[in-house]
Amino acid sequence: MTDNKINPWEGTGVALVTPFLNGKIDFENLTKIINHVIDGGVNFLVSLGTTGETATLSDDEIQQVIAHTKAINNGRVPLVIGNFGGNNTLELAQKLRNTDFDGISALLCSSPSYLKPTQEGIYRHYMELAEASPLPIIIYNVPSRTASNVEAETTIRLAAASEKFVAIKEASGDLYQSMYIIQNCRKDFNVLSGDDPTALPIIASGGKGVISVIANALPLEMSSLVNAALADDFEKARKINGALLEMYWWLFCEGNPVGIKSIMHHLGLCKRDVRLPLVPMSEANYKGIPADLKLMRGDLKTIL
Repeated sequence: MTDNKINPWEGTGVALVTPFLNGKIDFENLTKIINHVIDGGVNFLVSLGTTGETATLSDDEIQQVIAHTKAINNGRVPLVIGNFGGNNTLELAQKLRNTDFDGISALLCSSPSYLKPTQEGIYRHYMELAEASPLPIIIYNVPSRTASNVEAETTIRLAAASEKFVAIKEASGDLYQSMYIIQNCRKDFNVLSGDDPTALPIIASGGKGVISVIANALPLEMSSLVNAALADDFEKARKINGALLEMYWWLFCEGNPVGIKSIMHHLGLCKRDVRLPLVPMSEANYKGIPADLKLMRGDLKTIL
């Protein structure tokens, strides 16, 4: 565990998939995945985020995933849950006050979606959540999904206003914005890459890690990259990142988590089933993954 750290939210977090089988949650493979990523060296788990297809799960299923993940993790690494994003501020705050967070270490809260609030609205939304939450909050900035950006000055303002905010998952793709937050935010507030391809440059700029999608399939590879970068061994980190570049492409060619589940299916970790409105990867793309996995393994053979 990482209780001795001032801020444990660094290194490699993994945005866990929710595996399905015949339309239902596949708890057997969820167990396999949790053990796989912990054995592979990830520092913390993030359950029920975008990659977990949380928007397609019922309330009962969400509770089942949380209970199962807590039981299998068994306190081995910190556990973050990510189903506290949305655009109804008052409802979210009430939910925070009424939820039993036993076994949960922090919350990942995406910025409001659809409504396109001003920066003042985003700030007030998060401050309401901070007042209601008994747990630390990781801000999640993902403009491609929410249709609004949490600007750097807003993140800095939030971190200054409340110590409940411990980190940001920056998935804007804007490296300048990430660097500006790193340079100007309070020093114990961590900037985490929200996209695997930007993990290395963000850490090189002073960021503290990544909340990774590809670590579902390749936890050893991704955690080794992050650990090397955090240790200033950028020669090793660049080599690992170079070997992973083609694998990053598969994550996004037909969207997340379609891509990662297809990679995981090839590795025997879960089926590639997703829930509508998502559909499985096209056969043409799916059949191209093994060749890149083989190339990656060859490139990493003498590194890991």
